[in-house]
Amino acid sequence: MTKNKAKVGVLLVNLGTPDSTATGDVRKYLREFLMDWRVIDIPAVPRWMLVNLIIAPFRAPKSAKEYRKLWTDRGSPLLFHTEDLRDKLIQKLDPKEYVVEMAMRYQSPSIEEGLEKLNKANVRKIIVLPLFPQYASATNGSVVDKVMEIAKEWQIIPNITFVNNFMEHPLFLEAWAELGREWMEKETYDMYLFSYHGLPERQIRKGSVDGYCQLSDKCCGNYTKKNQFCYRGQCFHTTRLLSAKLGLPEEKVVTCFQSRLGKDPWIKPYTEDVIKEMAEKGVKKVLVFSPAFVADCLETTVEVGEEYKEEFEELGGEHWDLVPSLNSRDTWVDCIKSLVEENT
Repeated sequence: MTKNKAKVGVLLVNLGTPDSTATGDVRKYLREFLMDWRVIDIPAVPRWMLVNLIIAPFRAPKSAKEYRKLWTDRGSPLLFHTEDLRDKLIQKLDPKEYVVEMAMRYQSPSIEEGLEKLNKANVRKIIVLPLFPQYASATNGSVVDKVMEIAKEWQIIPNITFVNNFMEHPLFLEAWAELGREWMEKETYDMYLFSYHGLPERQIRKGSVDGYCQLSDKCCGNYTKKNQFCYRGQCFHTTRLLSAKLGLPEEKVVTCFQSRLGKDPWIKPYTEDVIKEMAEKGVKKVLVFSPAFVADCLETTVEVGEEYKEEFEELGGEHWDLVPSLNSRDTWVDCIKSLVEENT
């Protein structure tokens, strides 16, 4: 590196978490999250009424109870796993060349705080890495929106690079494969379930190229330039890549979607429907992956690891194992390091 040359700033961004399990903090988080027009993509006035008069008031107490199941002495797993990832990345990158910060899209620490720290460090370039493997408007797109909203007010704007998605990165796939192998060495499973966070179907259709989207195997069965930004297509592609790496029989692999909100149709198949179908077929042992999440959170630990497990067992299932998220696993840290260096 040339003497006195400015460093490269790296901003890791995860989704967000309430500051505590108090109902007020959960309500505050839900309001910020759901008022994002990329998350609930309806006009501002009905969105405000829906979020502030219906969802936040009634959902916050229930969500607060769910977060209490998840919370540890260190607080929110999503937050401290992201902090651990940042700290390990700092150790792997040359401190003479990089400055690393982390932020949450919603709540604390904010993207504004992270960018301000990088700005004060006089970096020559900022690499923004949303920690979402598959691109979606409601996640990666929202991060881009927020970063540019803040940076546009700066007098001097350095070069800003966004990592769009990384589901195909060899080290991302290897990190998940390592975890999968650890479980498969201990048990033989009847089925392998890949459960991704869901999205409303209308959001998928909005991003359709040349009318390509059919929300079915006809379009999502292959990953092409026409569905390269389709979230559903990327999820099915991720499943195929991981299944091949783990040597899973195609007939034992299922891709499905969880975490529905509201009455509008979301992308299918729904995880709860798949669970019922498996039980009806006599499936007893299931290994579950959640490759849309890179840190353990409410949607993995509680929804998939506890609620779906209970549902499966009530229907006659015997063994439901959830593969934990990547968190700050060494191979995952190496993946982030590689992504940073590739974009420097």
